[in-house]
Amino acid sequence: MLALVEVRGEHRDHDQAEQEFEHRGWPVVTSSPRGQGASAGVLSAALASRFYCVEVRLFGARNRRTERAAAWRVQRLAKAARLEMYVRRCDLVDRDREQLTEWQVHTVSHRPTLRPAPGPMTVSARLRRRWLMVRARYTERRGRHDTGSLVTGTASEARRLSRMAMPEGAPGRTDIDVRALHGRERSSIVQRREEAGTRRVYRLAAWLLAMTFCAVLAHHHTGFRRWLWGAVAVACFAAGLRIGSTMFASGGRALSVLVSCVAAVLFLGAALGWISPDAQVWSPEQMVVLGAVTLTVVGIWLLVRQWTWGEWLAWAAPLAFTAVGSFVVASGSVLHALYADGLGLTPEDLEVPGIWQALSAAKLLGFLSLALFAPAAWGIVKHVHAPFARPGEHLSVPLYVLAQTMVIVQVAGLAADSAGRAVDAVKAAAVRREEPPPYFGVEPEWTCVEPTVPIARLNVQGGELRAERPYLSFGVAGGMVSLWNTDTEEPLKLPAGQVRLLPAQDSRSACEFPHRERAGV
Repeated sequence: MLALVEVRGEHRDHDQAEQEFEHRGWPVVTSSPRGQGASAGVLSAALASRFYCVEVRLFGARNRRTERAAAWRVQRLAKAARLEMYVRRCDLVDRDREQLTEWQVHTVSHRPTLRPAPGPMTVSARLRRRWLMVRARYTERRGRHDTGSLVTGTASEARRLSRMAMPEGAPGRTDIDVRALHGRERSSIVQRREEAGTRRVYRLAAWLLAMTFCAVLAHHHTGFRRWLWGAVAVACFAAGLRIGSTMFASGGRALSVLVSCVAAVLFLGAALGWISPDAQVWSPEQMVVLGAVTLTVVGIWLLVRQWTWGEWLAWAAPLAFTAVGSFVVASGSVLHALYADGLGLTPEDLEVPGIWQALSAAKLLGFLSLALFAPAAWGIVKHVHAPFARPGEHLSVPLYVLAQTMVIVQVAGLAADSAGRAVDAVKAAAVRREEPPPYFGVEPEWTCVEPTVPIARLNVQGGELRAERPYLSFGVAGGMVSLWNTDTEEPLKLPAGQVRLLPAQDSRSACEFPHRERAGV
């Protein structure tokens, strides 16, 4: 953006403003006192005021708020530097780069010089001449006669550039020609500028993703809803095709339509299982997750590329939270702690192998990755220059903190829900006398508990042991055996040295102890 900035004050204020511009990498194009230079005859003269034509460089989308975004940054600079500074005008500077066709230079001395003989040419002579020319063109396209030079431009420009003499270099030549480096040159096709073409590709991808999502919803519904979502999918495809058909500034419309249709078929084929007979149709939940992941990746990239302290805080805070969570998981699994708490146990009562703690840590980090959604959304709104996210806005920090807090609470809820569902499944299996499901290395199993000391000396915590019935055992940890008592729905703990644990043959049958029978007990 080219901004006309007025700085009022003494000479030291003007010098400070120039230093601030240089510190932020904003080149000063021109500067003059007010009423002189560009403002002559436009504004009244003032000795204590100076105009600067500054090139304000910023990241973000090119939309109707881009000029305001540049003005916001100058206003923030004025507040931070405590200068009386005003933005009097902002103009958009378009420096998008043109995409020139690349051409490879090659010699033409290998081409046959068959001059027509006097009189009419025979059929065999014509065929021979055509064959020699085809072979020469083929060897040229294979790169066997390249000179190693590369030129860019239109076809006529490239041919003239290849034949001209280089300053203090190769002399001019007339025995060379050029060939397009990527396919054949079409004079009717003019590519768009680089950033403009990239923006159209992104918009096409967004419309095709929306079309795929609506197509998946139509596949999973029936009746009126199927037709409704199908119509929306067709509308999204039409909008994407409208953008895709104008990928080139001129010409190439048929090629653009073909590429857009092929991309749409690939999107639909991947989501609806057309690519492989064994492929499954995606569910709407999977499409939502895919969209969330895509938005998160895009938003984080847009946030990081801006690279200011505010964005660094928004990016580093979730990473720090994730790192702290990883440290907690390394010292003792959070999911295992929640699981043990739901059963009335402590993490020390569960002997979990390290590999399973690492896997539970990976699952927890998967939950924590959702915390990146808030800074990703922040990066997107900053990219589009939303007014509530402008630099220096007082509501921006509370809004971000509120959004991040909500996401972290949701992450905690997901972790608690994962452990809670596992606890409920174990309790239900204990009541029905079925095999309980494992949970990240914790594998409860039906066990017969045989006391090795008299019952009176048995140190039981949490109830009374009934040796004739099987118990769900969570293993031995810290010299203690942890069991689940279905009568009280509480854990039962007793020293491992006072009992002998035997696998239960049947969870619904009474336990039998061969050692006690042989001893006549």
